[in-house]
Amino acid sequence: MTSSELWTRATADRYDAEETEMSSAAVLGPTLAFLAELAGDGRALEFAIGTGRVGVPLRERGVPVVGIELSEHMAEVLRRKIDEDTLPVAIGDMASTIVPGKFTLVYLVYNTITNLLTQDEQVECFRNAARHLEPGGRFVIELDVPPLRFLPPGQGAVPFDVSEHYLGFDTFDLVEQTLVSHHFTRDGDDGRYRRGNSRHRYAWPAELDLMAQIAGFELERRVADWGGEPFTQDSAKHISVWRANLRSATGLSM
Repeated sequence: MTSSELWTRATADRYDAEETEMSSAAVLGPTLAFLAELAGDGRALEFAIGTGRVGVPLRERGVPVVGIELSEHMAEVLRRKIDEDTLPVAIGDMASTIVPGKFTLVYLVYNTITNLLTQDEQVECFRNAARHLEPGGRFVIELDVPPLRFLPPGQGAVPFDVSEHYLGFDTFDLVEQTLVSHHFTRDGDDGRYRRGNSRHRYAWPAELDLMAQIAGFELERRVADWGGEPFTQDSAKHISVWRANLRSATGLSM
């Protein structure tokens, strides 16, 4: 059983409306170009496909896409946009669910690997990606760098969005390597805010590289954004590409 929290129907129904910026052409354009180039003439598998923010337009670009999604409610929203034959989705967790066939690309965007709340599950996510990839195929993760440089001694919270209609901040447990994202969203004009939160296990790039090595991958590229800007010590996030090791891929258990 995965430790990921399950998205509710209410959250799924609100998701697209609350993520309009992440669904904009400015954000999706470079994302889709990056993923389509890696997929080439092969198929792509999206772990935690959600409502299809990335998977649906990638399929519309001509890349055959299959998804795995834990929340049936999120998958139901996706299904309003595209039919099952065009974009199949398996309901299950991304650390263990297996779908038929092989892929040239497996990808996991928007910090979603942090939904797995233990290191063991995150390692299994890498292993599950390896199971699905053709030899030499790529596994891509988009993930924020933990903002612990903004956490002075004695302070437990870091804001990530402060605006008129939304307040978001993370609280950290540095011993357990987990965080809770707190969201306060203004509903209507009556001044009331809707509160929500979600738990995550953050991971550093070097830790992900070790997970990748355990699963039979080699780091091919790491950049700061989908446009390919260099990754530096000041980068807020990274896009990491690991390639299935040709020498070890055939030895992975199915």
